[in-house]
Amino acid sequence: MTRREQMTNETNTQTSNSVRGELTYDDKVVQKIVGIALEEIDGLLTVDGGFFSNIKEKLVNTDDVHTGINAEVGKKQVALDMDIVAEYGKDIEDIYDQMKTVITREVKEMTHLDVIELNVNVVDVKTREEYEADSETVQDKVKNTAEKTGDFASRKTDQAKRAMDKGRRKVDEAREPRVE
Repeated sequence: MTRREQMTNETNTQTSNSVRGELTYDDKVVQKIVGIALEEIDGLLTVDGGFFSNIKEKLVNTDDVHTGINAEVGKKQVALDMDIVAEYGKDIEDIYDQMKTVITREVKEMTHLDVIELNVNVVDVKTREEYEADSETVQDKVKNTAEKTGDFASRKTDQAKRAMDKGRRKVDEAREPRVE
């Protein structure tokens, strides 16, 4: 090893050993990690954020993945609470086991924190069809109504144009002399 490489290694060691401080995580960071991790769980339809959150979700499309996930984050450990809606016909205990596995793995890999508690309260079961029908927001309904209204207006405009063209042809025919 050259003298320069030795000096660089000594400097890197001194820098990493001499820097003080601590690394902490906001609850929202862990909530987001958990929310994204839960997307891979088969049979878990949604994490339910409660009445006001559900009203917000009904009004506006949102990608807020941490809604309904309550996290208590310490320096070394995490405790989580959440309400879920499970898919009808699925093994709910299996869903819970999958949640524990995925959440503990993802939180540990990304933050080195240990998930020491996971409390899941099943607040509802729905078929996938029920869930999808319930998930349509007011925003979606307004958009669909606007599209239908736009299509209707477009058809009526085309009909009016055709009627005007037909009337114009009749007027033009009436102006032309019939005899030469």
